[in-house]
Amino acid sequence: MTRRTQAALAAAIAATMTLGLGACAKDKSDTGGDAAPSSTKGPGAESGTIIGGSPVKGGTLTVLTNQDFAHLDPARNWVLPHMDFGTRLIYRTLVTFKAEPGAAGNEIVPDLATDTGRPSDGGKTWTFTLKDGLKYEDGTPIKSADIKYNVERSFSPDLTGGPDYAVQYLAGGENYKGPLTGEHLPSIETPDDKTIVFRLKRSVAEFAYTATLPTFSPVPQAQEKGTQYDIRPFSSGPYKIESYDRGKQLVLVRNTNWDAASDTVRKAYPDKIVVTQGLKGGQADDRIIASDGADASAIEMPWMRPESVPKVLPKPDVKARMVAERTGCTDSLYLNTSKAPFDDPRVREAMMYAVDRESQVTAFGGPAMADVATSFLPPSLNGGTKADPLKIPATGDPEKAKELLKAAGKTDLKLSLTVSLGDKTRGEALQQSLTKSGIQVTVNTVDPSAFADTVGDIKNAPDLLIQGWCPDYPSAATFFPFLFDGRTIKEKGNQGNYSQFRDQATMDRMDQIAAMTDVNEANKAWSQLDEDLMKKAPAIPLMWQRRPLLVGTNVAGAFGNSGYAGMIDMAVIGLKDPAKSQG
Repeated sequence: MTRRTQAALAAAIAATMTLGLGACAKDKSDTGGDAAPSSTKGPGAESGTIIGGSPVKGGTLTVLTNQDFAHLDPARNWVLPHMDFGTRLIYRTLVTFKAEPGAAGNEIVPDLATDTGRPSDGGKTWTFTLKDGLKYEDGTPIKSADIKYNVERSFSPDLTGGPDYAVQYLAGGENYKGPLTGEHLPSIETPDDKTIVFRLKRSVAEFAYTATLPTFSPVPQAQEKGTQYDIRPFSSGPYKIESYDRGKQLVLVRNTNWDAASDTVRKAYPDKIVVTQGLKGGQADDRIIASDGADASAIEMPWMRPESVPKVLPKPDVKARMVAERTGCTDSLYLNTSKAPFDDPRVREAMMYAVDRESQVTAFGGPAMADVATSFLPPSLNGGTKADPLKIPATGDPEKAKELLKAAGKTDLKLSLTVSLGDKTRGEALQQSLTKSGIQVTVNTVDPSAFADTVGDIKNAPDLLIQGWCPDYPSAATFFPFLFDGRTIKEKGNQGNYSQFRDQATMDRMDQIAAMTDVNEANKAWSQLDEDLMKKAPAIPLMWQRRPLLVGTNVAGAFGNSGYAGMIDMAVIGLKDPAKSQG
């Protein structure tokens, strides 16, 4: 298809598609057009409706996917939708997000804990108490020491890939290397089996939100298997792993020792959940669109491919089974600043002008599926405002880029770009657009299940890579410190700071903002830092995605949860008629 044809298709999609627009109801700067009347809104956050109505208990839910899980070990699980899958089905955390559509999905409630944590010492100490009667899949009790142990595991250099909050926040963690050698972290105290106390380096007003992450789920030391724990996490949630043939199939069955009375969030409707992996191309989309046999009781992971959207929109009955939530995430092109040519800020500035962001939106399915990003912070983290500090045209400015490259003495750039296999079309669109500025790009694709580990090896990192970043909770404090703080860079398992950006002024300013006790003052400071980083250009923001999610005709209770960046909430999904789930 020519770009003109793609643009026409994108315009047609935008004109015919009416979707729930996500949790950010205050965003008045969206470029996707005015909101439709509430009577025509699709299922999801904006309308507050749920696909399929209320589920009935029983049956088998099928999950169709083209990829294996990056990690299921809760110390390593930090990739959507795998984090949603793990924390809603296999293990519980101290605190979790509500299982509700709309803005309520961003609210937190107690999970393993009796409350959302009790701060003291000006927010530098946080105490949680566990509920009574909590058990693992074998009936043994869940203890506070088990949560301490898993948090400690997140420091282990061999268990890479997981959230860095514990490393950043906990006192005395700078040189700690995890519990596998027998050493424990004094800043996590467990005075008894039901109490856990975290002592932080500084005040963290939002620490309760941090406790929603899989890092803060229990792992008993007796179950430790190192890197092999990925294969068989020990269940504290409503399901346990019956079998797992990596890259082919994962089967979950009920954990009979999970007590629904202690869990106000997870409903555990299906008797069994079967994840069918390794599907090619748009097979998952086509199967769910058709909804034949067992596929009527199926959802997909992670989301529908953009090229499948035109198959859905003309069919009202299929479109009614689709939801596309705003994610609050930003997709960016990361520039490897650790080496030439991107150690030169003039070359990075040239890239800001060279990139055609509109073609990225087109390659992703058009304006109905994404908005052109004009800053790093998405509107949901910027008070609903769409910032545009540089005012660069969405299609770029190749002539300006050529001028800047000439001034930097770099007129013959040859670069490597790494993308996930599913982003190949976007990589090719970027390759094509950069040739207008005289930049040659070689596109390399990586299987989605291996992408994080591949680009996380900083010694072998490519010149360019496309990746998204989603806040772990609605605060810029979960955004910039992970994307552009040079102190978070790891030799292996590097996540977030894919640009390997080390800028002292930026790090100092982030520390200053983190110390602010006035939330409004901090928000203004984050917005100013956004503008400053756009000028320093360690990466180029490309687009703000929506998640196109499609479910089978027998699926009920489906909606995109804003707390999980618009992913289908696995805590409450189920089936209309369990008897039909076997095909």
